[in-house]
Amino acid sequence: MMRVLSRMLLASGLMLGVVVVCPSIAAENAAGPAKPDAAKGAQLYDQGDASRGIVACASCHGPGGNSSIPANPNLAAHPHEYLAKQLADFQTKQGADKPTRNGAGGNPTPMTAMAQNLTPEDMQNVALYLAQQPLKQPATAGYKDLVDHGQKIWRGGLPDRNVPACASCHSANGAGLPGQYPRLAGQFPSYIEEQLKLFRSKDRANNAVMNDIADRMSDADIKAVSDYAAGLR
Repeated sequence: MMRVLSRMLLASGLMLGVVVVCPSIAAENAAGPAKPDAAKGAQLYDQGDASRGIVACASCHGPGGNSSIPANPNLAAHPHEYLAKQLADFQTKQGADKPTRNGAGGNPTPMTAMAQNLTPEDMQNVALYLAQQPLKQPATAGYKDLVDHGQKIWRGGLPDRNVPACASCHSANGAGLPGQYPRLAGQFPSYIEEQLKLFRSKDRANNAVMNDIADRMSDADIKAVSDYAAGLR
């Protein structure tokens, strides 16, 4: 009888322990992930982290995300949620043979190697830092003869091919929408053009909507609207 009583008390104690511990775990989960830290993002962006094989982002994308090289896009003033997602999409996930965001021919871009060692916290921190930076060196449009066609697509789309107006997602002034769509105003036109073609070929497969839209656009459409978007402010 004493043994039975002892076992019952022990079981009760274990259950009590679970009751005590579980609320603590629940409280931690309810707190959610830590808020992004722009100061840490700035340090990683400017200096990298040699101990983890992370190269300084500024070496390619310029101070504060203001690039001087068309192949390396301007990152300043983008929505931070968008930037964090893109960094994650450059990474090759466990069990996958390549990222969802690739370059021509389905080959990984240089960003895959650059982003691979970033933690989710790193990506959020860098993205928040860049979102807070002003775009000081915006690119410009370069072809006057493309303005009318580019403006037509940006403002009204191509209804006969079911291409929506770019402004409906990227906003009238090209500033983008937080959490969803990138800033295109002031971006290098050649970079926008390249990305639209990668969406069309599905080598960049991290946005099914853009895959479908770009698939219905010709080279001339893409070039015109890319140049127009670059000149927006």
